[in-house]
Amino acid sequence: MVLLEYEKHMFLDLFHEDGIIVTARGLGIERLLLHFIELHCDPGNLVLVLNTSSQEENYLVEELTSKEVKLLPKVINNEYSIKQRQAVYLEGGVLFITSRILVVDLLTDRIPAHLISGILISKAHRVLNTYQEAFILRLYREKNKTGFIKAFSDQPQAFSSSFCQIDHLMKILFVRKLHLWPRFHASVNAFLEKHQPDVVELQLSMTPRMQAIQTSILDIISACLQEIKRYNPMLDADAFCVEKIIGRKSLDKLIKYQLDPVWHQLTNKTRQLVADLKLLCLLLQFLVQYDCITFYNYLNTFRSNEKKFGQNSGWLFLDASNTMFQNARDRIFGSSKNKKQKTEEGEKKEKVNETNSEDLELEPCPKWQLLFDTLNEIKEDSKTTGQPSRVLICASDDRTCSQLRDFLCDGATPLLLKLFNKHFQSKTSETDNEESAVSNNKRKKDKKSKTVENPKKGDVLTLTQMMGGTTDNADNDQSPVDIEVTSFDAYYGILTAPSTVIHPLHGNEDPHNLTRTLKELQPTYVILYDAEIQFVRQLEIYKACRPSVPLRVYFLMYTGSTEEQRYLTTLQQEKDAFEHLIREKATMVIPEEVEGKGEIAPQLERAQSTEQTSSRKGGQTSHVQQKVIVDMREFRSELPSLLYKRGIDIVPVTIEVGDYILTPDICVERKSVSDLIGSLKSGRLYNQVVAMTRYYKRPVLLVEFDPNKSFSLQTRTTMTSETTYQNISSKLALLTLHFPALRILWCPSPHGTAELFAELKVNRLQPDVDTALAVTTQTDTDSQDAYNHTPYDMLLKMPGINTKNCWKLLKTVDDLSKICSMSIEELNTLLGSGAHAKLLHDFLHTTQAQGTTTSDVKKPSRRPVKTKLKK
Repeated sequence: MVLLEYEKHMFLDLFHEDGIIVTARGLGIERLLLHFIELHCDPGNLVLVLNTSSQEENYLVEELTSKEVKLLPKVINNEYSIKQRQAVYLEGGVLFITSRILVVDLLTDRIPAHLISGILISKAHRVLNTYQEAFILRLYREKNKTGFIKAFSDQPQAFSSSFCQIDHLMKILFVRKLHLWPRFHASVNAFLEKHQPDVVELQLSMTPRMQAIQTSILDIISACLQEIKRYNPMLDADAFCVEKIIGRKSLDKLIKYQLDPVWHQLTNKTRQLVADLKLLCLLLQFLVQYDCITFYNYLNTFRSNEKKFGQNSGWLFLDASNTMFQNARDRIFGSSKNKKQKTEEGEKKEKVNETNSEDLELEPCPKWQLLFDTLNEIKEDSKTTGQPSRVLICASDDRTCSQLRDFLCDGATPLLLKLFNKHFQSKTSETDNEESAVSNNKRKKDKKSKTVENPKKGDVLTLTQMMGGTTDNADNDQSPVDIEVTSFDAYYGILTAPSTVIHPLHGNEDPHNLTRTLKELQPTYVILYDAEIQFVRQLEIYKACRPSVPLRVYFLMYTGSTEEQRYLTTLQQEKDAFEHLIREKATMVIPEEVEGKGEIAPQLERAQSTEQTSSRKGGQTSHVQQKVIVDMREFRSELPSLLYKRGIDIVPVTIEVGDYILTPDICVERKSVSDLIGSLKSGRLYNQVVAMTRYYKRPVLLVEFDPNKSFSLQTRTTMTSETTYQNISSKLALLTLHFPALRILWCPSPHGTAELFAELKVNRLQPDVDTALAVTTQTDTDSQDAYNHTPYDMLLKMPGINTKNCWKLLKTVDDLSKICSMSIEELNTLLGSGAHAKLLHDFLHTTQAQGTTTSDVKKPSRRPVKTKLKK
């Protein structure tokens, strides 16, 4: 793979000096990363690559293998033991390594940090929301002052959501240079203009009923937005108008972002409105993507499903909703304006008659005919040129691709009839179904044979019939394409003359499936059934890499539709994001110390070891290096990095009880507000507190919240003075009553938590790693794990029993019922105290108010209770 002219400039900019490069989507960021990896595939280097998925790693290794690179990169994951990893580090080369493993190896010095040549960071924009990579870079720069750091990103919109976000990211990455390469960059634009493919824009109009449905959906969205603004006047009214948000893919996410600070205070009505907006946006997308039957079947679920019907915010009762449903139905059954209203029996009879294919209208998708005509044009061009051609059809998702395959192999009418029978025949009786199925099959066969023999004007022929072939391969999973395409579940091969492949743009687990298909198929024609910016630019690069090979691209798009508006809005959003970054770069001042390579590095400074006062040495102070045992899962948060910055050593291990072990007695379970509510509802928090109280004297529940975001454990409508099991506040109160030793701490941020942990550790012993790892594996006879928890807790609540004298009793007695039959002398022998023995004996044998003793009371139990002490 040879770099293009502008890609060479990108490479040289990042090669000479550390920095972050931000490119437009589809402009070849993976090609640039691949070139850097290839450059360092040598035993004399040790380069680490972060933030890559397994699919991306496989793609990069495949590309390097095809280039015959001798030392291929290795993937370091949990399959490697500690000794194996240490050996691999010394071998050198390029390593794809998970952040979880790398942060542990850097903290424990298992990796020779001073030998690391550099770090390559893919998808650098994600570092803003994750903290493992930020901690890794801090540890790396602290131990290595010469290695390079180079970051890559193709998401400019990720840096424009808040003020100075790119500035903050560059400080985290320890880089000073920002390289911006938008599509409108002079070098990029000049080069790609020289090698532009032949582009044909095919615009078509939606049918009148589709336009009416789209207008109705937009009216409903506008009504929902008005309701949201009425219930929440703090929203920006100008930002939430239909004209500005019509092209957004995730309208509900935009509204949730605005409502996030007060989301917990919103009424159920507002939350339901947001959920309905998400469904309405899906309807807009399905209208232009799927056929009339699939769209109506999805739409009809809102009325037929009682749960969805009862949960909607009221838009189903609007006039626009009735118009939408009526037009969606008319696309299948025809206009019903002239039909008279009938009785229930008449309606039932009508439904049975509607299964007759002659009475159906079945409006086909307008794009189907345009796609058919385009393929016909390509066939004629191939005959004219006399050269074999290959066609790639790209649609939005797998379902659309499957429909297009069925359409091209069977035709529009048979496909729609098959979908109609699938979705509507089940609503009639079994007898009616059988009769209708027989009649429909007969009509379809007769109609199909008529189409082949004497096609009428306006009938849609199948593509195979058009080319004089057969449809034997229509239902065959094997691709009839005359070339080998290895992309797994990524395509539908339908024809051999010309070779035609249908491929989805979205929905693949592997983001490089489409790139592989382009490389393997090498199409001369590409039909964009659904347009997507990233793939359009991939086609530009594909053409620029093969300037001598002809390429024609067809754009199929509805004029005046939300599909067109969404495409244009995406372009505008990317342009605005780059302009925002350009302005920030012009005014940005990044000091040289940010790189952390010099002696002065404010970002790498750590607090000094804590002075601890010792009473055994006459109150003298001594320097003690503080340490905290941290569970591996907690490195996803910022807290471990902040603790490390405060001069506290981090010991990363996998512990089953708690998240942080501060001292031999203090164990902390850390929760966010959402985690707290979820674990209280599920009962998981109760089990966690049970484990902490059994192994640590001072269990702590830490709840972190955002000071800029208010919250409450219950809404105003659910506030009550009574204690109920469903109430979150009541559950939290019951938790504290059941576990008196539990302490609940509330912190406004990770910075406050780090300060609190440092104060809790003053003048206390440091935790032991082996003890923390063994808290759930003790099997000695004195361990509480040897006894059932319920009867053990019951025994400790009895008078005369404490934590000191219970152990001898536990070793002797296997069942609680045996204690009731013991005398005071026997209890005295076991408890070692006559006073304690008398208290316990009197408690068990005191006469009750009804004149019976506790030993004589027999009450039926609703559920079996474990009374055996030993497990």
